[in-house]
Amino acid sequence: MTDRTQTHATFVLEREYPVPVDRVWAAFADPEIKRKWFGSDEFVYVERTDDFRIGGVAIDDGRHGEGGPLSQFRATYTDITPNQRIVYTYDMWLDRVHASTSISTIVFEPTDDGAGPGTRLTFTEQGVHLDGVHGPGPDAAAGRESGTAGLLDAIGKVLAAVG
Repeated sequence: MTDRTQTHATFVLEREYPVPVDRVWAAFADPEIKRKWFGSDEFVYVERTDDFRIGGVAIDDGRHGEGGPLSQFRATYTDITPNQRIVYTYDMWLDRVHASTSISTIVFEPTDDGAGPGTRLTFTEQGVHLDGVHGPGPDAAAGRESGTAGLLDAIGKVLAAVG
């Protein structure tokens, strides 16, 4: 019999972007922009869709490298308030074994530091990491936080490149 474990973890990440809220919002709402920061060049996609609306589903399935394990991501948008907030739940699997369930909330706030309009993004995730699929619970939780931080940094690079 397999030992069943669950580790609950919550993290909050904040980023300041030197562009108006509508530009940061577009990084999530526009699938073409989102593809530039969500994922990696090493990830070989099997399926990728994003139905950005309340009740819509986002799917990001693929492998890290040609022969890597199948990673599956399924999200459902539960709240979308344009230019203010996104809430979604998501599940992840690794080689078809359930790894985690999370709820994420992204809040967009306008800022102005005197150099022009900017955006403060606050990303909060509450999750349960199951059965050590992504490593021991605390390691899985820390890995998720680190990975999300990298994605938020990638948004900043995409926004800077667009100018």
